[in-house]
Amino acid sequence: MALSISAAVLLAIIVVLLIRKSGLKGGHALVCVLLGFYLASSSIAPSITELTTNVAGMIGDLQF
Repeated sequence: MALSISAAVLLAIIVVLLIRKSGLKGGHALVCVLLGFYLASSSIAPSITELTTNVAGMIGDLQF
């Protein structure tokens, strides 16, 4: 649960930076948010959750 909240905050920060620095329009960001909500309620949501969990686990296992 903490991972999904952290990922949401990180993605929100990235969107804000893209709006301010890279010329992403607010309407485009809104479309991306709506797409996220529709994907979350679709049948592909468990696969996306599993993929992000696996990627986060792989990143967590990296040792420098």
